[in-house]
Parts: sequence; structure tokens; C-alpha cells
Amino acid sequence: NAQVDLHCEENNKAHNTDEISVKRLIVRRGKSFILTFCVDLKSFQALDPLQLAVETGPQASQSLKTKAVFEILPANAAGIGWNARVQAKSSSSVTVAVSSPEDACIGEYSLSVKRGSSSRSIGKFVLLFNPWCEADWTYLPQERERQEYVLNEHGIVYRGQSNGIQPMPWTFGQFEEDVMDICLRLLDVNPKCLRNAKEDCSARCNPIYVSRVLSAMVNAADDKGVLEGKWDGNYCDGVAPMCWSDSVAILRRWDQRNCNCVKYGQCWVFAAVLCTTLRCLGIPCRVVTNFESAHDTDGNLTVDHYCYDLGVTPNAKDSVWNFHVWVEAWMRRPDLSQSSQYDGWQVVDPTPQERSDGTYCCGPAPVKAILEGHTNLKYDVPFVFAEVNADIVTWRMNSDGTKTRMFSDTKEVGQNISTKAVGSYERMDITRNYKYPEGSAKERQVFEEAVRRCQRLTIRGGISDVSPATPDVSVKIVEVGQSINGKDLDLSLSLRSDQSKPLTLKIQLNARAVLYTGFSISNVWSKAFEVKLLPNKGAFPREVESDLHTTNAGLACSPCLRMGFLIKSCFRSTGDSVLPLIWVFALHLLI
Repeated sequence: NAQVDLHCEENNKAHNTDEISVKRLIVRRGKSFILTFCVDLKSFQALDPLQLAVETGPQASQSLKTKAVFEILPANAAGIGWNARVQAKSSSSVTVAVSSPEDACIGEYSLSVKRGSSSRSIGKFVLLFNPWCEADWTYLPQERERQEYVLNEHGIVYRGQSNGIQPMPWTFGQFEEDVMDICLRLLDVNPKCLRNAKEDCSARCNPIYVSRVLSAMVNAADDKGVLEGKWDGNYCDGVAPMCWSDSVAILRRWDQRNCNCVKYGQCWVFAAVLCTTLRCLGIPCRVVTNFESAHDTDGNLTVDHYCYDLGVTPNAKDSVWNFHVWVEAWMRRPDLSQSSQYDGWQVVDPTPQERSDGTYCCGPAPVKAILEGHTNLKYDVPFVFAEVNADIVTWRMNSDGTKTRMFSDTKEVGQNISTKAVGSYERMDITRNYKYPEGSAKERQVFEEAVRRCQRLTIRGGISDVSPATPDVSVKIVEVGQSINGKDLDLSLSLRSDQSKPLTLKIQLNARAVLYTGFSISNVWSKAFEVKLLPNKGAFPREVESDLHTTNAGLACSPCLRMGFLIKSCFRSTGDSVLPLIWVFALHLLI
């Protein structure tokens, strides 16, 4: 009947969990914590040895490593796995150091003391991953990085476009006292746990498994997840995604509503909430934004766009988002290699885009595998590789049902991949972690290696002729001035022929307004005309220039090398927010 002091404040401070609480015991695996038994020393040293028992989850068992029973050993005794050793003793108390194995399951444990046939509960504690422990799969060597990627409750999420990156402050709040319990509840209501709770709890020793489960649970696409995604601009029955700025309010709302999803989120909201849950449980994590991010729906590592007669471009299954946000989680990957080849940052993406093994989740995908084009590895490496390095292939659909490859863009996808810098609010560009320099021979070698390794491509017969011949006509649309919301767009179209003889071109210009996901809202303007290009020049006949001046769209042609056009702005209001629209100009040339 001895009283037991759990030393919550002292232990939590030593385990970097005191920001969560000092009133309950929260420790990290692989590092000892102390307990003091207020008991007469003679009673403690009685004939029957004193044992401690820990267990987590339902139907806990030693075979599943969710339960352990171990004796309290002398101070100089060696211990492996769960063990306890006497650290100090007096006539009225004994202090014991309890150690957990580096691969123990995370979660809430019950702690009891046993002597002979009797047993008594002495409390509960929560065990988390330990990036300070070298043997833990989440071990992060640099203290500065642990401070940033585990302990920092505030950060930056980047949005916008590649030439207009916009930082957005975000409060992760992973150490708000109720957030840890909400994260553990997320694990408990995930479909794998509901199907087989004891196996799921046993698998929580593995950060690969835990990060994949949380990737699925942050979205509500096919489970009791946190956030429902919506991209159509109609948020009247919830909160618009752009109105969120912290994860805690979202997680609390989900918890208070008995695991009913919160409305609404988009990619940066999903990613920020996932970052909160991973940091809370002890997995180092950072939010990453990829600009010009491809969404490859069929796994062929290309984004296929189709233009019909007169340049009409319908919404395709594949698309390029002007930005997309995911997280990187730090962990070892011994499941992929006996060496450390794929250890380190792993892409984990909670935005529900494509199913992975039947569930809307993505990752963890090793960034090192993405860099080298090792698309045969798990999890979801081909999808993430395409997000940062897909080729954009444009096809012209002919009236007879055939299609003609017009051109391929190998450089647009995957630009200015960004995350917050360690210890400051500066932006850090990590594009080189994902891909070799665009235009380099190594980048093309990696793309070919990715195609070779990607098994799904063999089903579709491969993607031969990815790089058609360079066209003889160069085309460029550039901004004359800076684009500003609510203001007119002033653009310039430049054409040049590299052929040795004159060319007569049929030109079809179309302008569309699209969401940042690449989904077209409407066609807002189009113009068709002919132009004759002289060899190695870009002159426009006077009659074409005159025709451009008379259009209702406000086109104006500058002399000789280029023609400009002015399009009136049309941003659509959606209540308290503005739906971000992007102008896309499609140029259709027939020679």
C-alpha cells in the first residue's frame, strides 16, 4: 500500500514534454524515468521480488509487445527491453529508474506494481517517440533541428505561385494539453484499429505505420477523419479553408463533435494539421510547398493535356496546381534498405487526391528515392515523383478521333519547393532535395530511371516518344506589368520562326479562369487569326494588327516582334473571401 510519486514535472522536463503538462506523466521511449516508492526499506526488500507491469491497448500481450512485466533490479544490474533498477534508497523510500525499449509502442499505458499474487495500479503514463534517442527510428541528430521540427509550435505555410510566393503564419499548437489526447483518439478511431485494435496498437511502435495512419485520418474522405476537403468556393455550411490559421481549433472541433469531420480544408490546412499531430507524438516534421505541382491521375509520370479544334481545352483528369502542400516526416526506412540509403525526410500527404492501398493517404515516400527516380519503392513514390518532376505533354485531338502530340514541357513542374528555415522565419528552398537541375542530363537520366522502375507504366505500354522534336516556332506569353487582384492583365505574345522559309500560321488564343488546382471555371475570351512569319523573324502583317485593335477583348498589337492584349479582370466573390482564380492562356498554332 505504499504511495508512489511519479515525479511528473521532473520527468516531463527531462523528456521535453513539460510544455504539454506537468500534472501527468508523459515520457519518451528509450529514455528512463523515475518513480519513488514511499515504503519502508525492509518491506521493499521482502522475500517476494517487486515487479512492475505496463500495458497499452486492448487485450495487451507480451507477444505483441503491448505488455511487459519486469522485476526491479539492483542499481548495477544490466537490463534490456522494459526494465527497472534501483537508483536511490533511504529508510523510508526507494527511487527506481524505469526504462522502455527504443522500439516500444507509443500510446497511453497503465502502470501497476505486483508482488506475489497481488497487483495494484499506481497510475497511467503516455509514451511518445523519441527523436533525442539514437536508437529510435525518429532520431534527429541536430538539436537545432529538433527544436524546430519537434518543439516549435509556430511556423510558416507557403502559398501563392512560383513567381509570387506568399508566407502564411500558422500555429501548430502541438503542446496544448488536450491536443495529445486528441491525437491518440485519432489513432484509436482509425479503421485499422476498429478492425483489429490489438494488432493496430502493436504496430504503433513503427513511425512508418503511425505516419501513414495519420495521413489517412487527417482527411475525412473514407473514415472518421478530421477535415472534409472542398474546392468549389461554396463554404456557407462551414469555414472557408483560407480562414483557418491554427490546427488546435480544428482538432478541438473534431473532438468535441464526437469525431465528425470539420468543414472545410484544402491542401495547406490538411498539411498543417498533420504536422501538429506528428510533432505532438514525437515524429520530427515540417510543412513543404511545391509550386507548379502536378497531379498525375493514371501513374504514367506525365500530365496529359488535350486541345480540341479551335484550341478548346476541356478539364483533363491530370492537372498542374499552382501550389500544393504536404509534410516531410523524419524517420529511418529499414523496410526499404539495410543501409541508411532511404533514411531521412519522407513525404507524407494527407490531402485526399488518389487512393493508396484503397485509402486516401500518401506516403511516407523517401525524398531520396524521389530524387533518384526509385519509383518501385513504397509508399506512393511514383505519385510524389510526378508531383515534382512530371513532363507536361500537350495533345491535339483531331476531328477524325486521332490525336497528335504537339509538344512536351519537361521543366514547368516542380518549382521553388519551400519550407520554413530552421531557427528563423526565412524561406528555405529545398528543390535540390527532390530533383536535379532542370535541363541537366542527370535530371533526364533520373526521369528515364523513374519510368523504367514504375511498374504501372508497363500496364499502359510505357510512354515512348516523351520528347518530340523541338518546334520551329518559338512562343512566349509574358506579363507586361505585375498582375494584381482586381486589375486588368497586360500581356504580350511573342512568336518567332527559325525556319528558312516563310510560314503562315493559324493562331487560336483562348483565356480561361482556373482554380489553383488547375480546374477550369470558365472560358472568358478567345480570338482566332492568321499571321505570316518571315524566316528568323517575328513580324506581323499590318492587317492582322488592325484586326486585333478592333476586338471587344481589348487586344492591341505592338509593332514587329510581339503583340499585346489586355483582358479585363473577373474575380468572383464568395462571401467573406475571394476565390483565387488564375488566368490560363492557351495558344493553338496550325502551320
